[in-house]
Amino acid sequence: MSKIKVGLLFGGKSSEHEVSLQSAKNIMEAIDHDTYDVTLVGIDKQGNWHLNNNTGYLINEDDPKLVELNKTDQNIAVVPGREKDQILNINSSEALDQLDVIFPILHGPLGEDGSVQGMLRMANIPYVGPNVLSSAVCMDKDITKKLLQASGFEVANWITVKKAKKHPSFDEVSEKLGTPFFIKPANQGSSVGVSKVKTEQEYVEGLKQALLYDHKVLLEETVVGREVECAVLGNDNPEASLPGEILPNGDFYSYETKYIDENGAVLKIPADLSDEWEKNVQEQSIKAFEVLECQGLARVDFFMKEDGSLVINEVNTLPGFTKISMYPKLWEVSGIPYPKLIEKLIGLAMDRHKEDMMLKNSVD
Repeated sequence: MSKIKVGLLFGGKSSEHEVSLQSAKNIMEAIDHDTYDVTLVGIDKQGNWHLNNNTGYLINEDDPKLVELNKTDQNIAVVPGREKDQILNINSSEALDQLDVIFPILHGPLGEDGSVQGMLRMANIPYVGPNVLSSAVCMDKDITKKLLQASGFEVANWITVKKAKKHPSFDEVSEKLGTPFFIKPANQGSSVGVSKVKTEQEYVEGLKQALLYDHKVLLEETVVGREVECAVLGNDNPEASLPGEILPNGDFYSYETKYIDENGAVLKIPADLSDEWEKNVQEQSIKAFEVLECQGLARVDFFMKEDGSLVINEVNTLPGFTKISMYPKLWEVSGIPYPKLIEKLIGLAMDRHKEDMMLKNSVD
């Protein structure tokens, strides 16, 4: 039996470039190379696509602060509209071997927001993760909140601020949201550009910092509660993992805590919850997954109040896959080890593509 040809797409132009490099490294170490033939495609911070070798594709690979993509002189491009040979080597004008599926382990804008998903759909290549709609919706925290709230979920109170519009004063915000409150870019993940503010000076500085990453920013109330996360896996019949709990050692679950400092937080998996509360987290995770039209995978993040009620924080459609990331750890404790999880995600992508190909695209 021939191997399944997988294209691992990683890096990207977003602020989470280095996280993606770490995720790619961990996937390459865990994937079953007897079953899958992996082609590495690294995207640099300028947006160029590089065909990489399976060794030496990262510089400083063991240092998450200094890790870099090893750029090559072999650049590639995707050509939509073909039935095959959709990926070309720009230097030689030759097509790469036909890939059976793409695993886009790209975090943040231009990777997790529907951009790459739309391109791969046009190129008729199966890909891991949610479709264009759910990727775009879940990337925008403002739109996510509106849809979840309209579907009956509780979300933290928020104010949306746009760069081109007049910004509310600190007094106006604190009167509505209380203090401290959070400032978050609407279309970033991994706590990039996020700050927790208590004073007017912190508000001015935090807003300025967040607007460096996005044209739209959320001002969000602080919810007092436990940080509980649940992983979801599947297409039409998704399943939820056992929930886990994050116990940050710092003020909040920052970028450094998530991806650089292995001692920055304790990941308690499974979370210490009653059977009733655990079931509720799982049910609410699946419901949110379905409301937002997700497929393949997502991680649903909650704040759990003292009475067990849940406030949804966000839904992440391409969560981190590093060795200290919550999504693979949740499934490992739930009975699906890392290599098997990769296998399931690839299978789900190929199954969805087959179903898409059965849809009619012309009128009799």
